[in-house]
Amino acid sequence: MTLSESGPGPCGARLILNGGSSTLKFALYQGEARRLRGTLERIGGAPRLHLGEAPAGLVPPATIEAPDTPAAAGALLDWLESSGELAHLEAIVHRIVHGGRDFAAPVVLDQATLSRLETLSPLAPLHQPQALAVVRACRERLPGTHQIGCFDTAFHRRQPRLHQLFGLPRALSDEGILRYGFHGLSYAYIARRLRALEGDEAGGRAIVAHLGQGASLCAMHRGESRATTMGFTALDGLMMGRRCGALDPGVLLYLQQQRGWDAARIERLLYQESGLLGVSGHSDDMRDLLASHEPACQEAVDLFVHRILREIGALVAVLGGLDTLVFTAGIGEHAAPVRQRVCDQLGWLGVELDPRRNAEQGPRLDRGRGPRLWVLATDEEAEMNQAAALLKA
Repeated sequence: MTLSESGPGPCGARLILNGGSSTLKFALYQGEARRLRGTLERIGGAPRLHLGEAPAGLVPPATIEAPDTPAAAGALLDWLESSGELAHLEAIVHRIVHGGRDFAAPVVLDQATLSRLETLSPLAPLHQPQALAVVRACRERLPGTHQIGCFDTAFHRRQPRLHQLFGLPRALSDEGILRYGFHGLSYAYIARRLRALEGDEAGGRAIVAHLGQGASLCAMHRGESRATTMGFTALDGLMMGRRCGALDPGVLLYLQQQRGWDAARIERLLYQESGLLGVSGHSDDMRDLLASHEPACQEAVDLFVHRILREIGALVAVLGGLDTLVFTAGIGEHAAPVRQRVCDQLGWLGVELDPRRNAEQGPRLDRGRGPRLWVLATDEEAEMNQAAALLKA
């Protein structure tokens, strides 16, 4: 029996909550049909609620109080409830960034499960604690409604064991210090899109570039994850908006031993002060950097592209070639100059970008020769809804 069959409401409505460090994306589904979709942004500052899709007559509140993500979720529920949108709510589906070794599929979030997920909070400090706080608030407010967790790490759990290992003592690997990978909900959605566009091959040997405030690459073979650039935490791999990406661990030892930095100071460096913001000294927003003529801003973009190219080379080696390259997420979907610069330096792989198609935002970007190039909008909320629909009670 599915949750839809056992839930409290005849319409099978599911509210999808996809929280970030300062945003809360949401969507309301009735079965497979999306009724509304929006984003509550600038949480902790001057919050604004934007609707991308909504039924006629539904108006967002003019002001909203959201000092943190749990408060934002509460304000969103207040508005939806007062608008009559939660009348037949069956489940609230939450994006949980880290599922560790144990969670490779959606689960009902009971107290025991939440306690296990709490132990993973140090591995995703920007997202995990806030997401779990939202779940607890929703459980308290709507005790008769299913709370379901979908995990960003789950898509990568079927990678070959070799691709999940670090060169560390076996005892540490056995404890769970492994490469987990993230952005899995985005990659799972893009894999489904590739199957719809290209059939069962799903792009064959494909690399998907999820480029946004958080950024990573995933090597897929026929829609299955084979390797990804993020690892034990969401710090590894590409340079990001404020995160440094791959870093010689000796740098951290130096800062600790020679500068006297404690764990909190190092954490702030890695998660908040590095990446595009740190290198440019100006902004973590790619739009600002592309518009700037400041040398440091240009260097930040150069380094961002350089890191993408290095990681693509490594993933092509894992796949044994490249059939398809996909750009997605905020930068991937909207920053045509970044796509152009990446593709221009992949000629050795036979990549041929069509400048006109790139300027028009695709979705197909290639000239009809070499690897297929796509820019595809990701939809984590749609993926979460589909995954929750398959969950057995």
